[in-house]
Amino acid sequence: MASPLQIVRVPVLSDNYSWLVHDPDSGETMVIDPGEAQPLLDAAAAYGWRIGQVWNTHWHPDHVGGNAAIVAATGARVIGPEAERGKIGALDQGLAEGDTAMLGAHVAAVMTVPGHTQGHIAFHFADDAAIFTGDTLFAMGCGRLFEGTPADMFGNMQRYATLPPETRVYCGHEYTQSNGRYALAAEPENGAIKERMARVDALRAAGEATIPTTIGEELATNPFLRARNAAELGERRAAKDTFRG
Repeated sequence: MASPLQIVRVPVLSDNYSWLVHDPDSGETMVIDPGEAQPLLDAAAAYGWRIGQVWNTHWHPDHVGGNAAIVAATGARVIGPEAERGKIGALDQGLAEGDTAMLGAHVAAVMTVPGHTQGHIAFHFADDAAIFTGDTLFAMGCGRLFEGTPADMFGNMQRYATLPPETRVYCGHEYTQSNGRYALAAEPENGAIKERMARVDALRAAGEATIPTTIGEELATNPFLRARNAAELGERRAAKDTFRG
């Protein structure tokens, strides 16, 4: 049986998380959404790992800004959404719905999850109970609809909701506290949100991260994953965009 993936959270920029992922069996290492290069190069060096791949979920600069420097330092291959090749550049392999990506013997299914950007993809390692959702599914939140519609994002949420509840969700930002404040306003009677926010506030007060989350936690506390239809998701997303709680 394959050894579990080793997944390291690397804070970059102001509130982004990039992910350093290592397969101990093959010795292969990749990074997901490097907003900047040096923190990831430093983290890999600290573990004695060499980065061989860069995986991108979407084209936004805070997710691809470190690509070129990592490639220059390591010769890594870059993979990402084929639909956004023109905005990312230097993709060695473009991916879309139904494709797979490999790290050693670990297989990630590629999901196209439009809305935040229209070519956005997620990487689901089913056997490792892990999914990298970029800026689509956050802890108690979802991404802004910069390029898509509420129906797009609702479709994503419906797909995420079918994953096993123990699936760990590795997203692109530390937005949990602000998302949770809106979640409390959206569902004021939801006791699970109140309980979770007490834990989140304590973690943030201690300078600790709140990611990864799990699908199960999100099913109980995420007002976007819990939206009953696209219209309700759209209403909630519009409300969150202007929320100042």
